[in-house]
Amino acid sequence: MSRFNLALRLLWRDSRSGELTILVLALIIAVTSSTAISVFADRLQRTMTEQTADFLAADLVITSPELQPANWLAKAKELKLDNAQTTEFSSVLIENDEMLLASIKAVSKAYPLRGYLKVTGSDYLQEQTVHQGPKLGSAWVEKRVLSALKLKLGDALTVGEKKLIVSQILTYETDKQGDFYSFSPRVMMNDADLHATGIIQPGSHVHYFFQYRGDSKALLEFNRWLKPQLNPSQRILDIHNDRPELGSALSRAERYLGLSSIVVILISGVAIAMATRRYTERHFNATAILRCLGIKQSEILWLYGCQFMFLGLVASSIGCLLGWIAQQGLFYLLRSLLPQQGANPSWLAVFFGFIIGIAVLLAFALPPLLRLKQVSPLRVLRRELEPLPTSAWLVYGLALAIIGLLLERYTHDLKMTATILGVGLITLVLLGLLVYGILKLAAKLLPQMSLIWRFGLQGILRNTQASVSQILAFSITLVAMVLSFTVRTDLIDNWEKQLPENAANHFALNIFPEQQTAFQQDMLKNGIQHSQFYPVIKGRLVEINNTPVQQVVSKDSQGDNATHRELSLTWSKSLPEENKITGGEWWQNAQPGLVSVEQKLADSLKIKLHDQLTFTVGSQQIKATVASIRVLDWDTMKPNFYMVFSPGTLDAYPSTFMTSFYLPQTQKNVLNTLVKKYPATTILEVDVILKQFKSILTQLTQAINYLLYFSLLAGFTVLFAAVYATLDYRIQEGAIIRTLGAKRSFLTKIHLIEFGLLGLIAGLITVVISEVLIYSLYSKVMHIDYSPNYYLWLIIPIIGSLCVGLAGYSGIRHVVNQSPVSILRELSS
Repeated sequence: MSRFNLALRLLWRDSRSGELTILVLALIIAVTSSTAISVFADRLQRTMTEQTADFLAADLVITSPELQPANWLAKAKELKLDNAQTTEFSSVLIENDEMLLASIKAVSKAYPLRGYLKVTGSDYLQEQTVHQGPKLGSAWVEKRVLSALKLKLGDALTVGEKKLIVSQILTYETDKQGDFYSFSPRVMMNDADLHATGIIQPGSHVHYFFQYRGDSKALLEFNRWLKPQLNPSQRILDIHNDRPELGSALSRAERYLGLSSIVVILISGVAIAMATRRYTERHFNATAILRCLGIKQSEILWLYGCQFMFLGLVASSIGCLLGWIAQQGLFYLLRSLLPQQGANPSWLAVFFGFIIGIAVLLAFALPPLLRLKQVSPLRVLRRELEPLPTSAWLVYGLALAIIGLLLERYTHDLKMTATILGVGLITLVLLGLLVYGILKLAAKLLPQMSLIWRFGLQGILRNTQASVSQILAFSITLVAMVLSFTVRTDLIDNWEKQLPENAANHFALNIFPEQQTAFQQDMLKNGIQHSQFYPVIKGRLVEINNTPVQQVVSKDSQGDNATHRELSLTWSKSLPEENKITGGEWWQNAQPGLVSVEQKLADSLKIKLHDQLTFTVGSQQIKATVASIRVLDWDTMKPNFYMVFSPGTLDAYPSTFMTSFYLPQTQKNVLNTLVKKYPATTILEVDVILKQFKSILTQLTQAINYLLYFSLLAGFTVLFAAVYATLDYRIQEGAIIRTLGAKRSFLTKIHLIEFGLLGLIAGLITVVISEVLIYSLYSKVMHIDYSPNYYLWLIIPIIGSLCVGLAGYSGIRHVVNQSPVSILRELSS
């Protein structure tokens, strides 16, 4: 206890003298930033996850061609889960001598469990948000049903043998999703009226959706209990697999939020390391005195370690509190963009922020502290006797280890972790050697420079190793901020490119081959922009290299879902739009018997180039050799296929065509003309899906913008920590120069030149590192098109020079005002 009391007394003395101000500030900002981002990202991701449940209308949804077993309902009741059910099927409606193929949806009383529906009356303007479906005896229809069947609100609509009163126009359906071949204008009814329609008979093609809502633990237990009972035709819906255009955006945004967290932690860690280095250097003399009084090396380490651990606990607690307040402020600022019901903050995320503070403190502060252990008692007599530097592997190893662990924790992606650490570390080492060489060459320019520039440059060259460390520290800070800003901007631009204003919002399916040319001409006549027409055949993958696919696929994987249903097979002479070859080559000649496989499905099924795949189409089998592996862009809302065959492979089988097209709201009546002329064709409207998708992107974009400010705040702490790290030396140097007759303005100018040059070199290094890391991230991890940022080569060096120069000036401006006599007396004593 006596040693602990001594540690606290020394800590109290240092705090009163201002020794720990920068260190504490850097640590608080680090913990505040990491806690705020940790809690905010956790809340945002859980809010988005909860909101994505709205796209399924429940927390858990199971699709099945059969009615729900009684034991499922019993188990759900036992676990206190709310449940609902919807039934979907297609039916031809006939009214007023008009005919329309419609998608009928019968919903139970509790539907929707999540999300909401929107309806409107005869004025078409005032939408109402409702949380229950149609009442008994009534039906809600999409607007196109009324115009196609010449109906109006209040008229009777016959579904099978049951007459229903059209009471509302359905404008928004929270869970409009599923198989493209089942979509057509929606008619929603109460499932209590379903039996009276007489439509569903044994053998009818019907999709049942069983929906559940409840506590997460109960849902997890129900999920585990249910999975073993599912047959191949039943499966659990998932937002990432069943809505890939949404799942892909959320996954990419989650990655960026994790990357933003690492950026702030890395920048703050650099500030802590610099502040701790100055602290230890100022305690060399005090430590030497303690050594003379008989304190051992291990006790020295324990003494300062206790101080820093206590300091870390206090600063981390303050940082956690401020981080909590900061994330509440973020949610308040974004209240108009975020969902009304945001997820509650997680105490686990706050605790994780606290742990990050302690871990970052140890990783970045421990190596400089270890130098105090090496202080010799002889330093009392010989002030120039410096302790040996800590070994490089420990200095960089601890920091690298903590950053690597945090990277993996935030991104859950070893590939991204290895890419950032590996490429970044190699680049840093090479650039460190390059900076060292540049400084050595710059020394030869000193004789040709004016006096002010000579003194400014000598300030950098006097301690080349320290200057290289400072330049790399500034570079890491600038790289982190540039990376955060650039990735954010390119990520948003990439999303906007994938979903421009005229992005396809309709799909035309089941177009007969003999009607394809006429259908295309009608679209051109009406000025409708469309994508390529793709022939489609339904088939099932059954064997890989003569091995049944069920023996290869992993349960609940993407491949498992794909092999338990029929796939849409197509063929094409040219590579489809938005597809990229990652393995093999696209066929040049029309050679039958070849197939190109989507990469994620190939990885899941362990399919490689030149493997032989067997498919069943109807009652027949066909074999094809894998010629290439493709990457698809699911975000574009264009037709995409897991399997694309070479021309001539599927010619013997009957097919239909599909395409996607953009149709503005003012031309919606064109759909009725097309449906009447081509009654077998199904038109799928995805306007609502696009609207929901863009809403999520808007929310995430605004959140990412605010996360960038934490990186900037942490970056400024590095600048000031670097200035104060050399403050003692600059005070002594300034006193000597002033004693020799230099004016204050001369001293100010050489400091500005020195820091400006440091910032300029750091800016140039930043551009090189940023381009290398961005290229690696885009091409290897995020799969975003890379293009060099030429404007960075001009802007970043200037910004670096100005920021570092101003920070240096603001930090040491009082140096020129100190009396040279008092400083020299202090040195002589």
